[in-house]
Amino acid sequence: MNRPFKPDLALEKRLSDKLLDVFIRAGLVIALVMLCYRIFSPFLGLMMWALILAITLYPLHQKLAGSLGGRQGRAATLLVLAGIALIVVPTALLASSMGDSIHQLIGSIKDNTFAIPAPPAKVADWPLVGEKLAAAWSMAHSDLPAFMQKLQPQIGDLAKKALGMVASIGSGMLMFLFSFIIAGVIMAFGESGERGARAIFDRVVGKARGEELNTLSTATVRAVAMGVIGVAFIQAIIVGLALLVAGIPWAGVLALLMLLLGIAQVPALLITLPAIGYMWTMGDYETVAAVSYSVLLVVAGMADNVLKPLMLGRGVDAPMPVVLLGALGGMAATGILGMFVGATLLALGYQIFMGWVEARDEVEPAEDDSLPVA
Repeated sequence: MNRPFKPDLALEKRLSDKLLDVFIRAGLVIALVMLCYRIFSPFLGLMMWALILAITLYPLHQKLAGSLGGRQGRAATLLVLAGIALIVVPTALLASSMGDSIHQLIGSIKDNTFAIPAPPAKVADWPLVGEKLAAAWSMAHSDLPAFMQKLQPQIGDLAKKALGMVASIGSGMLMFLFSFIIAGVIMAFGESGERGARAIFDRVVGKARGEELNTLSTATVRAVAMGVIGVAFIQAIIVGLALLVAGIPWAGVLALLMLLLGIAQVPALLITLPAIGYMWTMGDYETVAAVSYSVLLVVAGMADNVLKPLMLGRGVDAPMPVVLLGALGGMAATGILGMFVGATLLALGYQIFMGWVEARDEVEPAEDDSLPVA
């Protein structure tokens, strides 16, 4: 006879207690992670920028520290001061000057002291928009208060947007300043930070792949940074030379502004289109020369579309389209910071996936040729 089944109540109680203990611990860990994220989230962008700057500048920091006798802190301090002097201060001065100009323009419009010169005679001969533009320009020259009254809603919106842009530039520069300072602290303790990052990768994916993924993430961040800064520098030189050839005033200042806008991923059309408009409205250029210089400035302003695919993937153990797609997708999702994060994540995901594919090929059993064939 079969004996009736009797459940082991003691075993069930031990298992339920163990499962409840696991759930409680997991819940406490999740709650702790959420609380830590909530506390750290206001500084997340700041720390990400600091980490990106530290990774990008660390090779230069090591060379500078070697020339200073291995003094890591002094080398980091010099790099931070140089970055503030070369990037933050000129940008802050330009933003302040832009804000003052906007305030003066709005004040002169309100006081009816703003005057517009008469349009050149050649404006009416422009194709498609020449007659309408000349009529609106003449109206603004002859009866500016009525013209401003007609465009009052649009002018108010544009003024608000312009002041908001200046305010955002100022807050961005302030965040960039603090990021640079924190990056200097990270570089000063770079060796321990590198060991910590390698330990994290080893713990997550194992020692066999940890070093490879750590090197890949570092190289991707540096490649994207050089792709942004390097492309902005080259494009600023190209646009500056084009402005000099075209005889545009203040070509050096415009080239410096082009460099800053390129680093911020702002289109070069903000520089080239006003320069083209200046050529056509001043009447100092022949038609053939104006067309030639316009084409030259348009081509120079679009140089980044060719340079970015060439420079973004250099030195990275991942295909260039993967890095480029990650950078573009990340920038479309979360702005310029997402460009670095997106490229790094997509490159790591690609390497992990390809490593999984290669590992499957290695463990697949080979065919046994000794078996008889039916």
